[in-house]
Amino acid sequence: MSGVGAPGLSAFAPPGQPLGQRRLLPPLRLPRALLDPGQSDLGCGDADGLLMVQLELDGGCVARIHPCDASGAAGLDAGPARASGGGEIPAPPLAITPPVEPHAHLDKAFTWAAYPNRGGAMAGALAANLREGAHRSVEQVLERGERALDRAWRYGLRALRSHVDSGGPAAAPSWTALLALRERWRGRVDLQLVALVPLAFWTTAEGGALAQRVAAAGGLLGGVLGPPYPRSSGQVEDLRALLKLADRLGCAVDLHVDEGAGQPGVGVALVTRLLEREGWRLSITCSHSSSLGLLAEGPRWRLAERMAAVGLAVVALPTTNAWLLGRRHGLTTPERPLAPVRLLQQAGVAVALGADNVQDPWYPGGDFDPLELLRLSVRAVQLPPWQRQGLMPFTTVPSRLLDLAWDGVLRPGSPADLLVLGAGSWSELLARPPQRRVLRAGQWLPSAPDQAPDPRLEPFA
Repeated sequence: MSGVGAPGLSAFAPPGQPLGQRRLLPPLRLPRALLDPGQSDLGCGDADGLLMVQLELDGGCVARIHPCDASGAAGLDAGPARASGGGEIPAPPLAITPPVEPHAHLDKAFTWAAYPNRGGAMAGALAANLREGAHRSVEQVLERGERALDRAWRYGLRALRSHVDSGGPAAAPSWTALLALRERWRGRVDLQLVALVPLAFWTTAEGGALAQRVAAAGGLLGGVLGPPYPRSSGQVEDLRALLKLADRLGCAVDLHVDEGAGQPGVGVALVTRLLEREGWRLSITCSHSSSLGLLAEGPRWRLAERMAAVGLAVVALPTTNAWLLGRRHGLTTPERPLAPVRLLQQAGVAVALGADNVQDPWYPGGDFDPLELLRLSVRAVQLPPWQRQGLMPFTTVPSRLLDLAWDGVLRPGSPADLLVLGAGSWSELLARPPQRRVLRAGQWLPSAPDQAPDPRLEPFA
């Protein structure tokens, strides 16, 4: 990926070089929304929401945040700041704190080649998923998960929530492998797991036993609530049973809800109504919520305000939904189901954005790269990163949904974790995929996979 002329990256330590005690980084342009709100001397940021600062590090933590003037001067000596060619650095680079991935599927990642769904429909994706799951092994999930987490880590993700196929023959190998990977990757990429089963499964004795195991492992309960919705109350009772179980066990819940175009918002409305009636104060995430975007504006606002009142959160998934939904008879429909992110935010609903599927029957692309998701979301969701609510879905909101110890805001004592970009502005970030340097606990990680040379191109040099 392009990094030619990337501002400022050559001034930073090469990958793998540790930072010593009380090291001062060269100047950076950081979003004000990701800097200590209590530090008044930093100011409010420019029109792009950015401030020029220098971070003073003490080992693996931030010791102080020093404001810089427009020239990048902070009255501090950070050592020589020169580009690789020996000239002065053209401009301080843009940086953000490491994003959090709130919705992925590690157990089925990288299976597209063996189980493609070239028609792109949801029914075809489900059929291919079931075929793959019938032959899934612990070794396969270990290999997929290790590859996924390694890429996520090098790209700059610090935590990830993965849904896990938890019914049928895929369940045991998936949980065995992912629990092992969670321990192996602890402290690098924190991994949170959600049991994904049909809603009715939670009403069975087997479902109750699974829920206890998931709760003991610190996981979440999940399920699928989507069209077509029957007139009978069966699905409502299944949902009530799940929420009662989660309440008794103290588990959070993450549902696949309204992933389709039919009966817009019915699933989210069912969850909202149950919480209003029963008075549960559960942590519930409504992933997808795609068909909410097809409601008329008035009903959409009213439902969003009720969702906010009962504390529901939403994870929007524009990549997979843009690929799977809005198809009819081989054509693209004018209605493209996608959660109305900005309206939900304005109504007070906590909204995060996730990448969902990576190279599996549900979506053929993806690579666990949070910057690619951010760049896509600016276009698909019209979410400007220079606004505070434009960055929150990638950083502070998913940190809260995953109940992480750090909210992703830099302040004295916070982790010295950064994603330093080969771009000097939001416009430059959106213009082309940037190179990056990833700082974790005060140390530079090896190069991200997007910067590794491709041996297939060597004969064309």
